[in-house]
Amino acid sequence: MARPSDTRARIQAVARELFVRQGVQNTSLRQISDRLGITKPALYYHFSSRDDLVRSIVQPLVDDMERFVAGRQPGGDPRELLDDYFDMIWRHREVIVMVVRELSVLSYLDLGKRMIEWRQRLVALLLGDDLTTTQRIRATIALGGLADCSVEYAHLPVEEVKPTAVEVAAAALGF
Repeated sequence: MARPSDTRARIQAVARELFVRQGVQNTSLRQISDRLGITKPALYYHFSSRDDLVRSIVQPLVDDMERFVAGRQPGGDPRELLDDYFDMIWRHREVIVMVVRELSVLSYLDLGKRMIEWRQRLVALLLGDDLTTTQRIRATIALGGLADCSVEYAHLPVEEVKPTAVEVAAAALGF
């Protein structure tokens, strides 16, 4: 018999796949339970609602980004930061696809506000606090481009995407 944590992880995996393919609002809990071969009450045992399920899928991205920006100090190697940032967003590319596909996901865990704060912190880590408009625009292009590559090229092997993405992001920042 599957342990509850195994069932929970299976539910999240199937839900994430369906959310990415057809959107959160177009995916019912019935579709998820049917795909898993479990009853809806069994699904409700693990997640009280679709919102609860979505939050559980988004939370690891939030946790990783919080750790990522909190664990960095100004003055580090910018290319290393870009490289590590790409790795982190690549790990969470399905959640990023969910957000891009359906912007209402931004409301979960206050994700929209958090993403802006993370971006500001990353820009400060890369370039400092006292920036020109040109530097801010370059940073937006660099960081946004890395995130966009994790969505646009998610179907490709990471080793095909990462080197070019990080190189171009570094060039946009003047590194």
